[in-house]
Amino acid sequence: MATSEPTSTEAEVEEPKKSPGSAECSPKKGQTTLSTSTSSYEPLETHDPTLNRLAVTMFQKVSDYLQAELTSSESEYQLLKQMNVATSAKYKDLKQIAIGVGKGMEDLNEKFKSLHVYLDQIDEIEENITKLEHAAYKLDAYTVRLENKFKGLVSDKR
Repeated sequence: MATSEPTSTEAEVEEPKKSPGSAECSPKKGQTTLSTSTSSYEPLETHDPTLNRLAVTMFQKVSDYLQAELTSSESEYQLLKQMNVATSAKYKDLKQIAIGVGKGMEDLNEKFKSLHVYLDQIDEIEENITKLEHAAYKLDAYTVRLENKFKGLVSDKR
């Protein structure tokens, strides 16, 4: 049965190419470097192939994770941009509606001012009608009294 674990020959990683002076600048060799930190990586030492494979896997997964984070942030910014564009368009439409309503109100105010004279005349006519109505009620009451007096006089003469 084949295992998913690589054999020692498959897992061996090529040793990195030596840069000029890399062995000379090694902290293990006792020479100073620009960095004050020490590294456990020495180009001439052999390393555990499983550890190398796990490190490569870890770095790949960290890379994938960071790439996904950046992609999600980018998509969130794209969504915000689309929302801002939509909101801007909506407010532009609302502005046009408000301008239309304002013009309509101005037109109505002008019409009301032009009709104001006629409305005053209507109010005056209504007042006169009310006065005429009261006069008609008084006249009716007076005629009823006259009729009653007349009936009283006619009945007395008979």
